[in-house]
Amino acid sequence: MHNIELLVFDMAGTVVNEENVVYKTLQKAINKYGYELGLNFVLEHGAGKEKHQAIKDILLQADYDEIEERSAVIFEVFKKFLKEAYDSLNVTSFEGVEDLLSLIWDTDIKIALNTGYNEVTAKKLLCKMNWKKGTHYDALVTADDTKNGRPHPDMILIAMEKLGVADPSKVLKAGDSIIDIEEGKNAKCGLTVGVTTGAHSRKQLESANPDYVLDSLFELTRIIKFK
Repeated sequence: MHNIELLVFDMAGTVVNEENVVYKTLQKAINKYGYELGLNFVLEHGAGKEKHQAIKDILLQADYDEIEERSAVIFEVFKKFLKEAYDSLNVTSFEGVEDLLSLIWDTDIKIALNTGYNEVTAKKLLCKMNWKKGTHYDALVTADDTKNGRPHPDMILIAMEKLGVADPSKVLKAGDSIIDIEEGKNAKCGLTVGVTTGAHSRKQLESANPDYVLDSLFELTRIIKFK
């Protein structure tokens, strides 16, 4: 059992079940401009990233040119499409997540949510789930809080600073994508955990060499020590 002071959870695909609507919308926005990219390709190269950067990286991997100009236009269309999708979307957490949070809330362990979404989108998701700061999480860090998105460690470092956790070896980062694991390693987190509920498969997650790959976040109850 590991002694952890801070849990940093990615949002979509990790604690938020929005049925990959973000990446389906990203795919829709990109393909609107004449591309023919599949959802798996979009997930492989875009998952977990700030979404404008995700578009750039997807176009780069697809070997397209004029990436800067095209990505800016696609990003604006993506934001419009996503707002429309979220207005009618039913958002829930994954099975066992709220039970886990309830257990953690009775301990000294802090919970931070971090995400490649902007703050408006992140808060809209949390509102739809009726999640509140001080009840479900202690801090929210979004793509708006730093210029350096994943895999840079900045969002985790910001969460640590906000919550008064100085030692990264006492931090656990969990997420559903390879880039979540890379982010945790770059922040020198004591534990990095992949969860198979979102963007990447167990095999893909294992390729990033996390400490654990779980099928449910609730499995953290057998990994971390509750004070």
